[in-house]
Amino acid sequence: MVPRSVNLGGTGLSDVDPTIREYAGLRELYLHENRLTALPEWLGELTELRILDLSHQPLKSIPDSLGRLKQLEFLYASDLDLTELPESLGDLSSLIYLGATDNGLTSVPASLGRLGQLVELRLYGNRLTELPDAYGDLRTLRELHLDRNAIERLPATFDQLTELRVVSLRSNAVTEFPVQLSRLPLLRHLDLRANRLTRLPDLPPNAFPALEKLDLRWLDLPVVPEWVHTLAHRGCAIYRTAASPSGDA
Repeated sequence: MVPRSVNLGGTGLSDVDPTIREYAGLRELYLHENRLTALPEWLGELTELRILDLSHQPLKSIPDSLGRLKQLEFLYASDLDLTELPESLGDLSSLIYLGATDNGLTSVPASLGRLGQLVELRLYGNRLTELPDAYGDLRTLRELHLDRNAIERLPATFDQLTELRVVSLRSNAVTEFPVQLSRLPLLRHLDLRANRLTRLPDLPPNAFPALEKLDLRWLDLPVVPEWVHTLAHRGCAIYRTAASPSGDA
């Protein structure tokens, strides 16, 4: 009987067992916490995969062939040695979750904007300075986690992300307040801690209609505009401190 799930996590692998190639109906493959530095191209033949976990090992690249995994829903690629993601990941038409945190990514492919089912995108702990405008097409996205990068501003197209609930931009290089997020009808949590913002823009009193938490700690903001007080009166939790921390928190 062909297995539906194979868990080889934490087994010390330096190569992927080629017999797995024969498991045509495989749905879950866990290869995390091993010693893999490369993956075989034939992984793209496992077209029934729903979950693929590659995290926590010295993997240096992801093969283009993974773009053929049209049924894949969860891709875990965190704490690797990646410096880029393949354009072919934009072909993962069923992907719900993508985690590529704590790598060395300096950019991410615009093709990810084609991920029409994506709900959660985690890219924190990289070296990103910007995101492609095409990510405004991620209309099903609910959570976006970008902490600990070097992002200066978000694309103007993000006002199209009407399903977005959570945006975390802690410890980046943001100098321009993301006004486009203020129009999102379902946004609940916005974390801007430890950025380079020195002023907040004037916004209408109906800005951020669903916001429940706004984190402005460790920002040099001498003036707080009226809309922030309006949010507080509506019950939104506002977090502020006067001084910048010596380290991340």
